[in-house]
Amino acid sequence: MKNLYNQNLIKKIKILKSKKKKIVLCHGVFDLVHIGHLSHFRSAKNLGDFLIVSLTRSKFIKKGPGRPLFNDEERYSFLKQISIIDEVIFSEVPSSIDVLEMIKPDFYVKGPDYKNNLDDKTKKIYLEKKIVKKFGGKIAYTDDQTFSSSNIINSQNLIFNNVQSKFLSNLKKKYSYSDIWNILKKFKKLKILVIGELIIDKYCFGDVIGKAGKEPHLVLNEKFTEYYLGGSAAIARHLSTFVKSIGIISPFGKESNYSRLISKTFNSNIKKIFFKPYNNFKTITKTRLVDIISNYKLFGSYILPTQNYSLFENKVSKLIKSKIKNVDMIIICDYGHHFISNKIAKTIGNLRKFISLNAQTNASNIGYHTINKYSNINLLVINESELRQEMRDNISNIEILSKKLIKEKKIKNLVVTQGKNGVLMIDNKFKKTFCPAFAKNTIDKVGAGDAMLAMTSLSIKMGLDPDLTLLLGSLAAANSVETIGNKGNISLEKISRSLEYILK
Repeated sequence: MKNLYNQNLIKKIKILKSKKKKIVLCHGVFDLVHIGHLSHFRSAKNLGDFLIVSLTRSKFIKKGPGRPLFNDEERYSFLKQISIIDEVIFSEVPSSIDVLEMIKPDFYVKGPDYKNNLDDKTKKIYLEKKIVKKFGGKIAYTDDQTFSSSNIINSQNLIFNNVQSKFLSNLKKKYSYSDIWNILKKFKKLKILVIGELIIDKYCFGDVIGKAGKEPHLVLNEKFTEYYLGGSAAIARHLSTFVKSIGIISPFGKESNYSRLISKTFNSNIKKIFFKPYNNFKTITKTRLVDIISNYKLFGSYILPTQNYSLFENKVSKLIKSKIKNVDMIIICDYGHHFISNKIAKTIGNLRKFISLNAQTNASNIGYHTINKYSNINLLVINESELRQEMRDNISNIEILSKKLIKEKKIKNLVVTQGKNGVLMIDNKFKKTFCPAFAKNTIDKVGAGDAMLAMTSLSIKMGLDPDLTLLLGSLAAANSVETIGNKGNISLEKISRSLEYILK
């Protein structure tokens, strides 16, 4: 904290307290300041002598795509212009805990919507109250009329375009936020088996020094390296806060550093069913060299299997059969690295379970990876370029190709992602549903398809309305692309909070 806040403020607070002056703290996002906020600040100031407002930094704000509307410095500068506020500072954690411990306010002031602490879905209010009382302070709640910033932002189309607003407007006619929340809670009973390659995403961040002196390549001054769980492991993480239990079947090299990463990252409801195909097998690792300033990827380097898995077909097939007794659905993530053979795919297809599939095209399999080996698919998630490659057609209308694929492969539900152009879903009766994309700040597209697969699989399994299914999938993808690689994961809390704010 000493390195983050003005030392003069800390000294000033000590002087004020020595003079028996009362310090008051308000905390929040304050994205779109309105008359309700001004009344809140006025009521807070009436409780003491020196009013401090602390701000949540943008990276901690989970109010859905495009939020906050204004960045950190814009929100800070605006609040600094309000004369009733004596000081504005930032909190460097997701709540006000660090600020409370530094300032030790006499009054910590919250709005009337926090009077019933149970309404705080984040449950941070309980820890905040504990800290305030620890230092002899009091928590107070104002009685001023409240106005919703999110409602103002949504009603005035300050974030969403006309297509997005129309989609949300139609959805709100069918569902309230509480309706959807109750639906999401029903996911909890599901038991899922994820089958596919576990991938380690290695991101090396650094400064681009420039072109090498004697050779035509860029030189990166490496600063730090981070490892994220990708592939089937990313999907298992996405699912883990929504459902009861998850099993994940994947080849794994059992490297100690990767084992520690998995233990640290996996929730307790994820059961690892890993095997080592051959003695010198190394876990699939995809390295990206990344410019630390722009987050642009400069170069990629992959560690891929050096032998096929044919000797393990029978073992894997038996393993799958032994794990599906109490499973409600199977999610297949086939990244084309030779794990799921024709025989294994056939075994899965014969299980008479709900099956969803994503067979991704990537640099190492383009030109030969196909969904031909799969059958009895309830849901296929595929992006437009993968669909065109599958159909060997880069000209025809996407709907025509989708219907053709559904008919040929007898797919019950097909979801075609189209990046910023949204997502299309067509069922086997050729009923189509379209949802616009909601991502506002794309940092990294890696993992977006996995997030979409996880969320739409749950939704279709539970028989959700197509509009709601695609909105949930789109919010999951939007959440994914706004972080580096698979560093974070979608969660019940993130999705529900996004819904709460965009549906206001």
